[in-house]
Amino acid sequence: MAERSSLAGLLEGKRGLIVGVANQNSIAWACASLLAEAGMELAFTYQGETMRDRVEKTTAAFPNAMRLELDVQQDDQIKNVFSVLKERWGGIDFLLHSVAFAPKAAMSAPFLETTREDFNLALDVSAYSLVTLARGAAEIMPAGGSILTMSYYGAEKAVPGYNVMGVAKAALEASVRYLAVDLGGKGIRINAISAGAVNTLAARGVAHFRDLMRITAERSPMGRAIEVEEVAKAAVFLASDLGSGMTGETVYVDAGFHITAG
Repeated sequence: MAERSSLAGLLEGKRGLIVGVANQNSIAWACASLLAEAGMELAFTYQGETMRDRVEKTTAAFPNAMRLELDVQQDDQIKNVFSVLKERWGGIDFLLHSVAFAPKAAMSAPFLETTREDFNLALDVSAYSLVTLARGAAEIMPAGGSILTMSYYGAEKAVPGYNVMGVAKAALEASVRYLAVDLGGKGIRINAISAGAVNTLAARGVAHFRDLMRITAERSPMGRAIEVEEVAKAAVFLASDLGSGMTGETVYVDAGFHITAG
């Protein structure tokens, strides 16, 4: 990994909301750490009291960061988060959406057996939440800004054990494109990072995850799996003015795995 000192000041004066930190192994945490090193002031969300303690411990390195309760299925909580951010900061420059969920049974069982309830839940939490958060963020990005979400290769190919989440990620990537059209005139860019198989808590919930890691390392042009910090570096790029001409894109950070055949 390149020396991080080269990032110093790149995001100085910018403020960002990080949605989806689970622990210090999560992609959202890696992104937050590098965004902060580049100078961004951060606010974090947590879902319920159980996650509050975990997020507070995980983000203890940022004692002055805001920590706000947010269940992405609760419109009143979404409204409150952006109200607080506007009151305390006046606005934000960046939003990281790193949220996804589907019941374990819906991912391990054949997709054909997906229930309506599980399908709706996966799409609501994993895809529609981006729409609602982008809408709230846009209202407090008067000078424009950048929105970023996290996707995976299962959005375009059938990956064993991914099932309904793959459909949700496909909807997420399509949402990025449509949101880019709506937000572009406001000076707001929105992109997705499609990260390769990386060892996070969420990824370990996918059946055959160890096989996915092995296959990625064997078949990617770079001959290895990725590191979570590589996703974070792409996030800093897209959050900064270096990515000023990019919107509506799905950017692959997977050691080139997605370009290979079979």
